[in-house]
Amino acid sequence: MKLSKRLKKIESLVASDYDHIWDCCCDHGFLGASLIARQAAPHIHLVDIVPELIETLEQKLQSLFSDSVRSTTSLPSTQAKTTFQTKWQTHCINTSRLPLQHYSGKHLLIIAGVGGDLMTQFVQDIVQNNPDRSIDFLLCPVRHQFTLRQQLIRFNFSLKTEVLVKENQRFYEILLVSFNSLEKTQRTLISPVGDLFWCTTTPEYAQETKDYLNTQINHYQRMQLGVDSDVLTIIKAYQEILTSLPILSKTKMENIQLNTFE
Repeated sequence: MKLSKRLKKIESLVASDYDHIWDCCCDHGFLGASLIARQAAPHIHLVDIVPELIETLEQKLQSLFSDSVRSTTSLPSTQAKTTFQTKWQTHCINTSRLPLQHYSGKHLLIIAGVGGDLMTQFVQDIVQNNPDRSIDFLLCPVRHQFTLRQQLIRFNFSLKTEVLVKENQRFYEILLVSFNSLEKTQRTLISPVGDLFWCTTTPEYAQETKDYLNTQINHYQRMQLGVDSDVLTIIKAYQEILTSLPILSKTKMENIQLNTFE
C-alpha cells in the first residue's frame, strides 16, 4: 500500500521500542498495514468506530498477513536475544474508550485525520481513563492545532518532536508527545504555536513556514470577525513568530533534540 506524504512522515516517526501501537481512526488501514509489514512492534491494533470499515479491513489484513507469511524480527539491541512475531488486531470501538488497561507494556497511540477539537476530546478521555500509564501520542490534527496544543499543555504533556508537512497544498502539524512519562530525561515543554519546525534550514522550507504562518493568521483573523470569537491572543502569538523567523537558531534546536532523546 502506497502511503501519502503525510502518512509516510507519521510512519517515519514511529520508533521500535513500543509493545503496543494503536492506529486510531484508521479508516482504510494504510498506516497500520505499513506498520505491520515493517514489524514495528509485537502488537499492532487498528481502531475505527465504523463497523463496515473494520470488517473490510479485517478481511484485507487476513489476506495480506496470514500466519504463514509472518516473519520473525529481532527486537532492539537491548533485547537482542528475543524475537517476536507481530500480532495485529482490529477493534470496532470509539477511540476514547481504548482498552489500554488490558494490555501491559509501552503504548504508542496514533491519531490522525480528524479535527483538533475531536482529537482533543480523545486525548482528554484517554488520559482521564488511564491516569497512571505512561503513553506516547503521535498526533496529526486536520485543523484546530492551537486548541489541541492547549489541552496537551494543560495535561502537562512533554514534547518529543514536531514536524510540519505540506501535502496537496495543505499544511499538517505532526506532534510526538508523552503523557506521564517515566523516563528521567529533561522534559521539553509544548508551545501553543509550535517551536521546532520554525527553525528554517533552507530557503524553500523558510517559505513554507512563512506560508503556513500566514495561513494560520488569516484563519484566526477571519474568526475574529465573528461576534463570539476572541482569538486576538492566538493571532498575536503567530504574528510574533512571523516577525522573527527563524525563531530558533540551529544551536538551540540541537540542544532541544539532545535534551529530548538522550
